[in-house]
Amino acid sequence: MKRLLFLLLLLSQTFWAQNTFETGNKHYEKEQYEAAISSYESVVNSGKQSAELYFNLGNAYYKLHKVAPAIYNYEKALLLKPSDSEIKTNLEFARKMAIDDVKVIPKVGFHKLLSDFTSKYYYDTWAWIAVSFAFLFLLFFVGYYFSEKTILKRIFFMGMFFWLLGIVLSAASGFYEKNRNDNERPAIIFAESTPLKTEPKLSSPDATLLHEGTKVYILESIANWKKVELTDETTGWIDEAAIKEIKN
Repeated sequence: MKRLLFLLLLLSQTFWAQNTFETGNKHYEKEQYEAAISSYESVVNSGKQSAELYFNLGNAYYKLHKVAPAIYNYEKALLLKPSDSEIKTNLEFARKMAIDDVKVIPKVGFHKLLSDFTSKYYYDTWAWIAVSFAFLFLLFFVGYYFSEKTILKRIFFMGMFFWLLGIVLSAASGFYEKNRNDNERPAIIFAESTPLKTEPKLSSPDATLLHEGTKVYILESIANWKKVELTDETTGWIDEAAIKEIKN
């Protein structure tokens, strides 16, 4: 009985979330962006999330020229669909509304090559690729085991070696991407403007002044201060109330 009630509750919540999402879409089509945001945010607050939901929410904020929420929600959408070109394009448009022009220092060498390769897919996608290779390895093993001709055995054996290499490579890529994803703590500045301090205290000198929409990476925390790094590798301390973490 409890399982049935839980299932009914889950189904009702799913139906409500989908209905509210569609309502938000209708408001958006009518250019009622505030109403659309209200519908989308209520779905987010219910615990539901999807790349499409965050993408539409980002679009609604973008239409109202609210730079920080637009960038934040595009970033959330990109976490769920890292290879989506439409999300990336809209995110770039939103970033152009930000005041701060922080340069991105590109990574070089082997680390860049490794990151470029593993970031092509989300870590769970790499896991499914490894499973697919494992299935193919099993098929080739069966072929090798039951083949009577030498030439076929050689072909299946070489295939087993190839798929085994694929399993190792995709599994290693998935672990690397998972570790990188877990260690990164990106955040968006929501305050209209906020100083980047040289030390975690109000009396310390300002390193620079940052504005809403700028992306930072959290390195450590002390009380209500966060040590952050910008994409140009500038570091400093910022009031935690001024930022909103993307992975929350």
